[in-house]
Amino acid sequence: MNKGWGGAPVLQNLTVEIHEGDRIGLVGPNGCGKTTVLKLIAGLEPPDSGAIHCRKGARTALLAQIPDYGADTTAEEVLQKAFADLLLMRERMTELEAGMADAAFTDRRLKEYGELQDRFAEMGGYEMEARMLRVAGGLGLTALLGQPFSSLSGGERTKVCLANILLREPDLLLLDEPTNHLDLQALEWLEGHLRDYRGSVVIVSHDRYFLDRVAGKIIDLEGGSGEVYHGNYSYFVVEKERRLLAEFAAFQEQQKKIRKMEEAIKRLRIWAAQADNPKMFKRAAAMQKALDRMDKLDRPMLERKKIGLSFQAGERSGNDVITLKDVKMSVRAGQAPGSSEAAASRVLYSSVNMLVRYREFAAIVGDNGSGKSTLLKMIAEGLAPDQGTVQLGSQVKLGYLAQQDGFVNDEMTILDAFRDAVMVEEGEARHLLAKFLFYGAAVFRKVKALSGGERMRLRLAQLMYQDVNVLMLDEPTNHLDIDAREALEDTLAQFEGTILCVSHDRYLLNKLFPITYWIERGELARYEGFYDEARKKRDELRSSATIGRAEPAKPARKQEIATAAAESTRQTEKQLAKLEAEIAAVERKIAVLDSAMLQENIPEKLTEMYNEKLLLEAEREILYQRME
Repeated sequence: MNKGWGGAPVLQNLTVEIHEGDRIGLVGPNGCGKTTVLKLIAGLEPPDSGAIHCRKGARTALLAQIPDYGADTTAEEVLQKAFADLLLMRERMTELEAGMADAAFTDRRLKEYGELQDRFAEMGGYEMEARMLRVAGGLGLTALLGQPFSSLSGGERTKVCLANILLREPDLLLLDEPTNHLDLQALEWLEGHLRDYRGSVVIVSHDRYFLDRVAGKIIDLEGGSGEVYHGNYSYFVVEKERRLLAEFAAFQEQQKKIRKMEEAIKRLRIWAAQADNPKMFKRAAAMQKALDRMDKLDRPMLERKKIGLSFQAGERSGNDVITLKDVKMSVRAGQAPGSSEAAASRVLYSSVNMLVRYREFAAIVGDNGSGKSTLLKMIAEGLAPDQGTVQLGSQVKLGYLAQQDGFVNDEMTILDAFRDAVMVEEGEARHLLAKFLFYGAAVFRKVKALSGGERMRLRLAQLMYQDVNVLMLDEPTNHLDIDAREALEDTLAQFEGTILCVSHDRYLLNKLFPITYWIERGELARYEGFYDEARKKRDELRSSATIGRAEPAKPARKQEIATAAAESTRQTEKQLAKLEAEIAAVERKIAVLDSAMLQENIPEKLTEMYNEKLLLEAEREILYQRME
């Protein structure tokens, strides 16, 4: 298929196949058309040419934009909209149940009720509430369910809409940057959910760790066409390099052959002219036709233009760079941390201690709302804690990249905003901005017109050319595409100062930060190790703490333990067998009643039978709970 915008081609002869059960990661530089592909598949945009074929009856869902649900709709009601058909069925069943006592209740209505009940159960109607709570809990939405959807932040609304789509369980799930606004716990839950998902999934994401864990196929979108790689993101990186090198070798070999043919044609024509030999002219013409018919290979692009990051550390700081002693910080909902009224509200942390030394690369991780950004603000912006001390070492020069970009005036141009932070002449400023892919007239665009990725690039450009020896970064890879993330990682690795970074980008954490601080339950724990290693140590400590709280077992010989375990297993099996028999007996009674109700015409007896059936179904539910 083909698609263009404003006369410029975006997709050219693109062919994509999505099979049942596929987990596809769609990658490529910003502006290559990834979101456009999702909209074309979802039917939100028509292709300029070509066709999109979907299996008959297949349901597709895309989180494209945040709908307006009105001022009175709660987050829970937005999630319930995923069950619209089931809710209508339940409403109709309730109407029929209310009319069963009426003498005018007909066999046709009773049959309708039975069919509705079967369909309701088959479609998972009785599991609606459990499914909704499971997804809401996994994405960290439980506390938001009672709040009006319109009062939520943009990130919270996005998570609610993501939960709505997951609950709909379409045959084809299209996700555009689903990891935005998710903390580590929600990210890991979503990974597991998508791996177990029954349908097919296409994901646009810059989160390489997430793609590694979920995707089994990568489509690399570049130059309007897509190249398929059967593996996860790490496989794609290695295989793409191998293919590019092979293509470049083939291109070079063909170029050698073309040059030899051109030289041979030139010599033949010279000899033919000198000897006045028509046969040589014919031979030269034949070789020229063969050369013209040759399928010329395009020169592979081995490397795209990347942002030119280059941090230069100033004079070194003292050995102890950042020190926190017994820091307590509280926050009231809707109020900035550290204000005079915050002491009586929720405590973020009560006794935090931290020591970051010279040349350490340390990361801070934790759930959303745990106080990671607040910790950076106390260090970088002088936000006062409720108790304790925050101290910077000698000769420390901070460079702070906040999560909110913090431009003083969005009406300023890119050039003016850069020069406001970096004192250089206009010509030098334009030269430096070009390294961050702001070329020519683009430097006169206003800051308010920039995308999230462009704003982040401008903030990085401002930070690069300031005299700092300590970098404090709050989600530095937000809005950056994969190429820009890799350029940032390579640059940070060369920095000769100290870095303290808050991030959910596990690929970045595992690559650069051998010290991990974990904020959890109001405490800050330090782990020596990159993210994966720190997570393993944290889980081991939590497991040992849980075991330590349990009542210690009395010493027992191996044989006694084995005998007790076997006896326990036998008793459990007996109980399960008994419960299964009781459930089967109840279900037989329900089946007999269902059959009798279909033949009964007397309303009073029908109502009596129905009430008896309700009691039996309640008894069955209790038995199932006992089995669980």
